[in-house]
Amino acid sequence: MGLLNGLMGHASVVPVEKLTKEFQPILLDDEQIEKAFKLIRDMLVFTNKRLIVVNKQGLTGSKIEYQSVPYASIKMFSKESAGMMDFDAELKIWLTGEATPTIKQEFRKGDNVNDAYKVLSKYVLK
Repeated sequence: MGLLNGLMGHASVVPVEKLTKEFQPILLDDEQIEKAFKLIRDMLVFTNKRLIVVNKQGLTGSKIEYQSVPYASIKMFSKESAGMMDFDAELKIWLTGEATPTIKQEFRKGDNVNDAYKVLSKYVLK
């Protein structure tokens, strides 16, 4: 089901244990991954310090960009829940100085978007 959701463009949860080795070189000593969501090859990784947007580029995905977004630079965020007839939900994140959402991510119907929303709320609303 995770692969099917990814192919349809919907985010699916990635177990934190699977990411520890890949992200260890870029995480601070006191930084922990809280939640991660994968969309085909790209990911949103929420840590206790920042949001990391992972963009795999090229045909093979061997070139990877890690964009670090400090929670303090997030001006606003919203979620659009899946309705009765909808199969997906959407998370939008506005960064300081931007009039439109800089980050948009679709989630499959269920609690995934709520999990991402809670992590954002925990760190942005401090």
